[in-house]
Amino acid sequence: MSKPQLDPISEQAIDWMVKLRAETPTPDLLKRFTCWLNHDPAHQQAWTTLQNRIGASFNPLRALDNRVPGQASEARKVLLQPHTTRRDALRMIAGLGVLGGGVWLGAKSPSGVSLLADLSTGRAQRQDFNLADGSHLSLNANSAVDLHFDAAQRLLILRRGELVIQVAPDPQRPLRVRTAQGEVRALGTRFLVSQEHGVSRVVVLQHAVETRLPNGATLNLQESQSALLHADRITPVPGEQRQRADWQSGRLNVLDDPLEQVVDALRPYTRGFVRVAPEVRQLRVQGVYPLNDPQRAFAALAETHAIRVDHYSPWLTVISAR
Repeated sequence: MSKPQLDPISEQAIDWMVKLRAETPTPDLLKRFTCWLNHDPAHQQAWTTLQNRIGASFNPLRALDNRVPGQASEARKVLLQPHTTRRDALRMIAGLGVLGGGVWLGAKSPSGVSLLADLSTGRAQRQDFNLADGSHLSLNANSAVDLHFDAAQRLLILRRGELVIQVAPDPQRPLRVRTAQGEVRALGTRFLVSQEHGVSRVVVLQHAVETRLPNGATLNLQESQSALLHADRITPVPGEQRQRADWQSGRLNVLDDPLEQVVDALRPYTRGFVRVAPEVRQLRVQGVYPLNDPQRAFAALAETHAIRVDHYSPWLTVISAR
């Protein structure tokens, strides 16, 4: 069977994606990118489509590992390499059908993860769900969850993004949330789970949970405690973490996180591509920022930290040292 073919404009959009990811954006590079965007509305459409369907942080391809373990894993390895070539990116993207056909054929939302999920949200969209067992589920923007509820189990699989769940009691069927790294079992509780880059975050908002890895490692967390689930270990996170659930009220409440992590939290609410220069990615950030107005959030970050935020078009934002 022949591989899906991409049109020339989509190929050009992939060219720009690779250049902006692999290189330090120079004024000349950004000027040429802006000229390309503004040259033809078809260019803007191709760029928007690519960013929507892959995502600036490539999270959909990461999550697809669980769905299409062969192709998706290879695509992730290639796309996440710092020196990925256009040919490599094009080969992998075409093979997965990100811009047409393949895995995403007939998608009901821009991302293949959302297509395959039972419940999902899009860019800048938060949504609450009342589940069949009486539990209350909240999804942050750009999140996707599968539900496996039957007479024997209550299982949620977090494919992408972040959730908060208020668990209805059912001693015969403890509710579990599964991520790419492990599982969280409710012990009569309300808690947060987020799927991040190579790690899952768990924050207990009420009562307690049990966290477990495939290798058998377990850790019980009590109210206000949190942990990171890695592939091979569970790491408790010191300090207060319950403010991470403030996204339910449209706020990003940051106590002491690296700038890169803060930008990752804003990406699901932001149009286009946001690039953070390597020299400021680990800058420690504090503050409360509006999720529903990411441009205002970026402006506030620039006012209170030693960074500059340059918007070269609605599709490209670059954050660098001041």
